[in-house]
Amino acid sequence: MEAVIKSLSKDSHEITFDVPRRKWERWFLLSSDRHHDNAHTNWALEKKHLDQALERNAGILDFGDLFCAMQGKWDKRADVTQCRLEHQQGRYLDALVDTAVDFYKPYANNWLFMSPGNHEVSIVKRHETDLSERFADAMGRNENGNPIVGAYSGFIRFKPKRLKQNRSDGSIVLFYHHGYGGGGPVTRGVIQTNRMGVYLPDPEIVVSGHTHDQWVLPIARSRLGKYGKTYIDRQTHVRIPGYKDEYTGGDGWHHHRGGPPKTNGAFWLRIFLTKTRTEDNLDYEILEAR
Repeated sequence: MEAVIKSLSKDSHEITFDVPRRKWERWFLLSSDRHHDNAHTNWALEKKHLDQALERNAGILDFGDLFCAMQGKWDKRADVTQCRLEHQQGRYLDALVDTAVDFYKPYANNWLFMSPGNHEVSIVKRHETDLSERFADAMGRNENGNPIVGAYSGFIRFKPKRLKQNRSDGSIVLFYHHGYGGGGPVTRGVIQTNRMGVYLPDPEIVVSGHTHDQWVLPIARSRLGKYGKTYIDRQTHVRIPGYKDEYTGGDGWHHHRGGPPKTNGAFWLRIFLTKTRTEDNLDYEILEAR
């Protein structure tokens, strides 16, 4: 990986990279809600997107619930139909970390960042062990500390090392939050974008997961540049669906509550350079991982 990440605090991180040429671009895989240990998680789709990340030399950023972790001996939510055979043993939590590392180890050099979701937080509260930190340690943190484990929510700034930019410092800011609430069968959580847009004036991108919905919603903003020139930019809100198939089979908690089918997958963040006669600009687009 040519991109380097460092933590400024638990909830503030910076990814830097060189911008060597005009047609330069940098890719990042944005994932959440992998629920990797669940018996109904789509491992084949996970591997497909991770292999694509290797091909694109893309950084991997994961925003919580990498683990499902609900099948422990004393967990009231336990359901043997949701538990993979390799985890049905006395070292349940250890087995979750071991099998996850076996699966994700080939992608360790690309795995820049991860944050906990409500499932990891639940294990800390119930069992006083941090699956996210244990996973990062077992993946083998490199000299930069990758994969870095961030807070439940926070900021990631994407910052080029060399870029002339008239309007701003030339960076792109992403705000992440694992997510909250049930999403809503009609709104699918889209209504949260208006609230978050009010109290998050800085980020160009706002990412969340948790509800397993999938959408991208750009919101236009009227801005004033530092030289008094007005312009329109956008704040893009992204909801990442994850890889757990909750619908196939016609039974289980999702069906019992009347939940609809949902897509599986992740998103790509493509950062690229646009140039005019007078300035260089950093821009981005969000693309569905297929």
